[in-house]
Amino acid sequence: MFVVFNILICLIAGITLTFYCERKVTDALEVLVDHEPYEAAVWMELTGLNVRTLTERTIGDSLRWPFARYLSYEPEFIYRGFRATQSGFNNTIRSISYIVNVGYNNNIYEIEVRIGTFLLYFLYALFALMAFEVLTLLSRTVEDRKMIRKTLGPIAELAKAAHSLNEVSRQLDREKDSSLPGILDGIDAGRLDTRIQIDELQDELKNVAVAINSMLDRINESYAAQARFVSDASHELRTPIAVIQGYANLLDRWGTQDEKTLTESVTAIKDEAESMKDLVEQLLFLARGDSNRINMVIERVELSALVDEVITESQMIDDGHIFKVTCDEVAVAADRGLIKQALRILVDNAIKYTDKNGEITISTLIEGEQARLSVSDSGIGIKPEIIPNVFDRFVRADESRTRATGGAGLGLSIAQWIASRHNGYLEVLSREGIGTRITLILPVVTEQKDNVQEV
Repeated sequence: MFVVFNILICLIAGITLTFYCERKVTDALEVLVDHEPYEAAVWMELTGLNVRTLTERTIGDSLRWPFARYLSYEPEFIYRGFRATQSGFNNTIRSISYIVNVGYNNNIYEIEVRIGTFLLYFLYALFALMAFEVLTLLSRTVEDRKMIRKTLGPIAELAKAAHSLNEVSRQLDREKDSSLPGILDGIDAGRLDTRIQIDELQDELKNVAVAINSMLDRINESYAAQARFVSDASHELRTPIAVIQGYANLLDRWGTQDEKTLTESVTAIKDEAESMKDLVEQLLFLARGDSNRINMVIERVELSALVDEVITESQMIDDGHIFKVTCDEVAVAADRGLIKQALRILVDNAIKYTDKNGEITISTLIEGEQARLSVSDSGIGIKPEIIPNVFDRFVRADESRTRATGGAGLGLSIAQWIASRHNGYLEVLSREGIGTRITLILPVVTEQKDNVQEV
């Protein structure tokens, strides 16, 4: 690129200098028609030209040049050439002249245009430009060398590692190595309990086998949990479907003639359909939560106002329990709808497992940098063996009362998911025959946080 650029500069300079010299010569020839040439020194001083009369030509060869046709007269001949004096590099270049011999009216004129000074300065500038280009190339060469080393470094390390692996592979027992792929090929969804026997492998592969066994343990646990979830969900849906089907058959036989049977069947079908609807909605909520498809709008939520709202709604549909509220002014940064849903789940559980005229207490307070929202009841309590698994799906505090209460054992799982998404957790304290207290613990909102945020 630099070479092409330098050649282009030289071509432009040469063409420009040619046009300049010919223009000077043409102007001088126009003057010579009507005036005799002055002394050389005067011409050089005034115009940069040296014009004199000759007795014979000093240029031997003729160059065809189109500039002669622009003259107002026809010269007898025009010869062009160059002249220089040998006297060192600078003086030689400085002495270069463009010479034109013109014959007109039986006279010979010599016109000399001094171009040496221009050529000398141009060469200096060209040399300086070339030096700059060389320095640029050298600097880029150093940078490119560093970049190439940096680029090829990982490749060299990879080649070194491959060479090391090749050396190690030569020392491995091929029979023991081939057993590992065979074991892995035999593991599928029906044989997730299969494990790799570590003692049968080379020492170099034992760490890999341990990692694979740990991964299989996690996969097996997840698969078993999924299977339990599907089985429990199927069981929960099977009961209301069976009830609906039974009453539908009853209606099909006698419902149109027996008004009592018709009313009973319609009521039962509506109740079971409502139960199925609630169950399906809870299952869909958990499925969306597991796949992170629930959008949250984080805002400042006053827990006392939220408690008043939930208690008012609960008293409208339940007048058989005594509700007590002891709330401090506590604010959290949360999705208001989800926190309200979690609180409603805790209150509904307290209502379901507390006898008529029982007492339910909702309280809020600040403890350090945590907000504590508690729901306490005087109900049947939770068995000690159930408490560790109380947040698992389809786990109930009292299996014997499932159909009476209508719960599917998903409420606390949903509440726990909501708490974890808000960087909080649930705390359970329960005694059989005394009651249960479940506390939702969340970080307290600070004034520096933004009021609204989408998650």
